[in-house]
Amino acid sequence: MTATLIHSNGAASQTGATIRNDIRNVAIIAHVDHGKTTLVDGMLRQTRVFRENQTVMERVMDSNELERERGITILAKNTGVEYRGITINIVDTPGHADFGGEVERIMHMVDGVLLLVDAVEGPMPQTRFVLRKALERGLRTIVVVNKVDRPAARPDYVVNATFDLFVDLGATDEQADFPVIYTRALEGRAGLRPDELAPNLEPLFDAIVNHLPPPRVDLAGPTQLLVATIEYSPYVGKIAVGRLQSGTIRTGQPIVRINPQGEQELAKAAQVYVFRNLQRVAVDEASAGNIIAVAGVESVGIGDTLADPADPRPLPPITVEEPTVRMTFSVNDSPFAGREGQYLTSRQVRARLFNELERNVSLRVEETERANEFIVSGRGELHLAILIETMRREGYEFAVSRPEVIFKQGEEGLLEPIEEVFVEVAQEHLGAVQEMLGRRRAQMQNIHYGEDGTVYCTYLAPTRGLLGFRQPFLTATRGTGVYHTLFHGYAPYVGDIDLQKNGKLVALESGVVSSYALTNLQQRGIFIVKPGDEVYAGQVVGEHIREEELVVNVCKSKQLTNFREKPSGATEMLNAPRELTLDDAIQFLDNDDLLEVTPASLRVRKKILNHDQRQRARKAQKG
Repeated sequence: MTATLIHSNGAASQTGATIRNDIRNVAIIAHVDHGKTTLVDGMLRQTRVFRENQTVMERVMDSNELERERGITILAKNTGVEYRGITINIVDTPGHADFGGEVERIMHMVDGVLLLVDAVEGPMPQTRFVLRKALERGLRTIVVVNKVDRPAARPDYVVNATFDLFVDLGATDEQADFPVIYTRALEGRAGLRPDELAPNLEPLFDAIVNHLPPPRVDLAGPTQLLVATIEYSPYVGKIAVGRLQSGTIRTGQPIVRINPQGEQELAKAAQVYVFRNLQRVAVDEASAGNIIAVAGVESVGIGDTLADPADPRPLPPITVEEPTVRMTFSVNDSPFAGREGQYLTSRQVRARLFNELERNVSLRVEETERANEFIVSGRGELHLAILIETMRREGYEFAVSRPEVIFKQGEEGLLEPIEEVFVEVAQEHLGAVQEMLGRRRAQMQNIHYGEDGTVYCTYLAPTRGLLGFRQPFLTATRGTGVYHTLFHGYAPYVGDIDLQKNGKLVALESGVVSSYALTNLQQRGIFIVKPGDEVYAGQVVGEHIREEELVVNVCKSKQLTNFREKPSGATEMLNAPRELTLDDAIQFLDNDDLLEVTPASLRVRKKILNHDQRQRARKAQKG
């Protein structure tokens, strides 16, 4: 395709700036589950990415197994489509604030965004987060009101609320003058009015072409590419992805890698790719304005600049918000260590964690005085939980501690992270939720009542008060409550939080869990193991009904002294155990617990397995 080049006037033309009218670089941003990935599916179908008879899965951009299971986007992904001779590079971004590092990186590659908003829910907490990042970069926005076919849709209210959000976030007059497109992403339809949708997405494509600015680049300048994403191929190794800001880059061209500290390293672009449809397409040369991928620079990292060796000009490095939560990752030293995992040693775990840093810019890994322990910091519990689940699926076996917040020292003394909490709850459960948040030192900011009996509240709460909050919240609201959190900032330490937590039921000895033992012990609490499970001494087998820890023998079997005795039917009377997902298990942990993670199992255990040693350690701590 021949590029349409328009040289700009004024000061821009003096620096050789050129407008690439044949390209649009756009990111799709939204709150979780508002339909970003589904809309991308429709855009791909209508630009003939797939064959007419090709069977295509839903949410094709969510290629990661975890993404498909959880129904959320975790990793930002690139694709490119052709519309009326114009290349539209599309980046699908995560909607959850825990993966905000992905969003912050992607903003460096695009010139405009599609802000997707649900026609019923309107702007949500993560909508505020992702939009703030776009506005800070000075990007133009198209507001897409999705799911206008829902029975409770209220598009006029949603558009007004979105405009209020723009104003609240300090948008310029130009940014606040956004076009609005109404869509039904599942049906692949769009329109300028909610009741007059075209049979396809052409109104959306036209809005992208007409309202989002084309890239302004320096075609004659030296090569400059800021690396925003790292991909990996088993054939060519690391692949650096970013937008070429100036110049051109060719396959086989010598380049220099400049890291954020200014250090330089000579390399060669072994292969250059552009994104077309759902694939990387190898090209001989790419020019400024395109989102491209470059293979051959093995030491490349996110935030590096790939530049011309004859005129190396570094670009401003990517900066992201700091982590707020951390966990300790350690080698699994339980009695069952090595049974189920493939990678067990401290060297293997360390290599995997530091390898994650190359593509996960929001993550931090620190080595400790102990060779088998590492402190891993992230943006939230979900951010770290995804890393844990990914590692266990890759065959790693390790142990993690309870999440804890990261404190800072400021002029006002000790500072701690504060979250903005948005709560939707039925009116009859409001009192219980207010009491729970009050105990966690949360301060209510506003409250309003919906017509359907739903109450909407906003709180500011310390992050440490929200660790382990999900399960009791769901229990108090009988599974009907919804809450979202958004990092607000650091504030002075608000004081101790005294939460009454139930103690743990801990296995007395190693062996196989028997139904006889569980039946006799079930009045002591709720078990997380079932008959036939193998346990070891010091493993947590349940939650006690009281606050203190209780050591129990779950392996005790009935002594058969009379073989004519009628079976008691004890197994039939046994309560069902509580099954813990990874997220549940992390929230279940106490300060003296560890979660043993293997490819096949999740086991909660005490850090000190020996009961006597554990009691002595507690007494010494109190003394």
